[in-house]
Amino acid sequence: MSALLYIHGFLSSPKSHKAIQMGEWLSQYRPQTQYLCPFLTPYPDQTRNTLEKLVEQHIIGSLYLMGSSLGGFWATWLAEKYGLRTVLINPAVDLSLFNQKYINTGLKNYHTDDTYKLTEDHIAGFKLSDTPAIRLPEKYMLLVQTGDEVLDYRQAVQKYRGCKQIIEEGGNHAFDCFDTYITEAINFLETKR
Repeated sequence: MSALLYIHGFLSSPKSHKAIQMGEWLSQYRPQTQYLCPFLTPYPDQTRNTLEKLVEQHIIGSLYLMGSSLGGFWATWLAEKYGLRTVLINPAVDLSLFNQKYINTGLKNYHTDDTYKLTEDHIAGFKLSDTPAIRLPEKYMLLVQTGDEVLDYRQAVQKYRGCKQIIEEGGNHAFDCFDTYITEAINFLETKR
């Protein structure tokens, strides 16, 4: 049985618009594919442990990854560690996004009442999973929009050079019209190479 692990972004949840769209699309067009979309905190050690356990439970079959924003950071780490096919949506590639703005500041999840506080140690924890170089470019599909107001799309284009890339003019960090790319993304993930 195949499974898709969707990894949501920073302070997001399985209730995000793209996560819901992905789950609905799979239930309609690939009901045989198990949809995994765990709730992840912004704490890197917890997230790393949760994702590793999920991957190791499902890696015997066909497991595919999809990650949005910080979820793209985590998907890249898993793809490189386990050799998995991956779709990235406006992925975070530069850990400096965790500047002083996020350290020792009250943070709230966008979809729940959960609150968090990141320390310097948490930021250091992200660095343990950083993958500065991509070894398996054929396993990646990158979706970016140039109007991303949170992350510089050019950093993702540079990091994932050699990978299949779709660079759409305009848009935003949420990646407008994600649903129009789902079929192409799933076809990419299901390609055997």
